[in-house]
Amino acid sequence: MLKDFQKFGKDLFYRGLTSSHGGNMSVRMGDRIFITRTGSMLAHLEERDIIEIGLDEDDSHIMLTSSELVVHRAIYQNTSALAIVHVHPPYAVALSMAVEGAIIPIDSEGSYLFRKVPVEQTASTVGSEDVAKLAAEILREYKIFMLRGHGSFSTGPVLEEAFQWSSSLEESCKIYHYTKTLQAAQKTIADSGIGELEYRKHTDDYDIW
Repeated sequence: MLKDFQKFGKDLFYRGLTSSHGGNMSVRMGDRIFITRTGSMLAHLEERDIIEIGLDEDDSHIMLTSSELVVHRAIYQNTSALAIVHVHPPYAVALSMAVEGAIIPIDSEGSYLFRKVPVEQTASTVGSEDVAKLAAEILREYKIFMLRGHGSFSTGPVLEEAFQWSSSLEESCKIYHYTKTLQAAQKTIADSGIGELEYRKHTDDYDIW
């Protein structure tokens, strides 16, 4: 289990899905939860950074757990999830503040994997009962959702699948951003009347391999 936490913690950080001390992960085993320690660095997890605590009851380790424990508990108590990943992917977070209701991927893979990703908002975004209630309801039907301006929560039977949803959503949001940026640039060029500026000699030669 520790090796999985370390592997996907590094992947989450080095893929730019969260900051050095941001995000958290957990795994459920029966009536116990193993969750990353508050303030831990996902890219450098050690054994002491994985905290074991009850699914329903607190114990002496409660002060060490992630601030999102209340959300993780609600998800486990109300869904079939056995693993949870929560990160702050920048492109997805930015898009969550620009759309209403859901992120609709425009790329083929994103459309196949998600169709749509719900976007919800609460007055309090970090470790709140409001987020816990939302997450428990939404993740019965979806594998991932975005909390507007904050981050994503994804689930799976294992950490790898929860990681997959997080990384795939961010890739789709990057493609969305790049596409809209290029479309806006093309419109600006077209509206200017300048047209595309060719700088190469023998332009026609580039029409063939």
